[in-house]
Amino acid sequence: MTETTPSTPKAPTVVRTPEELARLRASMGRVALVPTMGALHQGHRSLMSAARGHADTVVVSIFVNPLQFGPNEDYDRYPRTLDADLRVCAEEGVDVVFAPGVEVMYPGEQIVTVDAGKMGRVLEGEFRPGFFEGVLTVVAKLFNLVRPDVAVFGQKDAQQVAVVRRMVRDLCLPVTVVAAPTVRDGDGLATSSRNVYLSAAERDSALALSRALLAGADASSGGPEAILAAARKVLDAAAGAVPPVLVDYLALVDPATFTDVRPGHRGSAVLAVAAWVGETRLIDNVPLTL
Repeated sequence: MTETTPSTPKAPTVVRTPEELARLRASMGRVALVPTMGALHQGHRSLMSAARGHADTVVVSIFVNPLQFGPNEDYDRYPRTLDADLRVCAEEGVDVVFAPGVEVMYPGEQIVTVDAGKMGRVLEGEFRPGFFEGVLTVVAKLFNLVRPDVAVFGQKDAQQVAVVRRMVRDLCLPVTVVAAPTVRDGDGLATSSRNVYLSAAERDSALALSRALLAGADASSGGPEAILAAARKVLDAAAGAVPPVLVDYLALVDPATFTDVRPGHRGSAVLAVAAWVGETRLIDNVPLTL
C-alpha cells in the first residue's frame, strides 16, 4: 500500500500596500474581510470559517493598530507572530492577507479620526479613553482599502461590534457586519491573544469571568437585578482569590446602544465584564434574552 502525504495548504497571497491590494481587488468578486491584530487563535479561525460562507474571497488583515492603545497599554509587547499567523490563514483557506506596516496605514500625523460618540465613552470607552476612536479609524481605513462586502467580527468584542455597526449605519458604508459567536477554551475562558500573558495561577483566577457570566445567564428569569446580583457574587468571591480578579465593570446593557438596561427590561441584552488578573486585562460577555 502506498502511503499518501498530506497536502500542504495553499499559502494566501500576502499584500503589504494599498496599490497591491487595488490590483487584486477587481478579480476578488464578493469579499469578506476579517480584521485582526494577528496572534491568531481558535477564535480567529472561527471568524475565517464564518467569512467563507459569505463571499468568494476571504481577506484577513493583520495589523497591530497603535491608535487604539493608550500610553500605558501593551502596544509594545502585544504578540506579533506573522509567520505563524500566515500558517493559520493557509490552514483556514484564506485567500489574501493584508499585512501593512504602520507607515502604510499612518503615513503622517492622523489628524482626522472617527469619533464613536456617546457609545464610545461607556464601558470599554470609559476605561480605555480613545480606544474606539482608534478602532473605528482603522476599520474605516480597512473598509476603504479592501472594499469588502462583508466584515466579520467576534461577539467577544460585543461593544466593538456595536460601534462598528453604528459607524456603518451612520456613515452609509456599503458593508454588512457579521458577528460570529465567542469561542471558548475547554475550561470556559474566552479565547484571546492576551491569554498568553496569563500564568497558570492567573488563568485559574480568570475563569471567574466566564463563571460569573454563566451565573448571570442562569438567573435571567429573575430579571436584570437578579442577573447582575448572581454575576457580582461570583466576581466578589474572585476578588479574594490568589491572584485576585480586579473588576473594571460588570454591566447589563442594550446590545445596540450599550446603555444600561432599565429595571423590568424585556428583550435582548448583553451581560459584559472587564477585569484585571495580574497585569492582564480581559473582557468577556454573553448575549441574553430576558
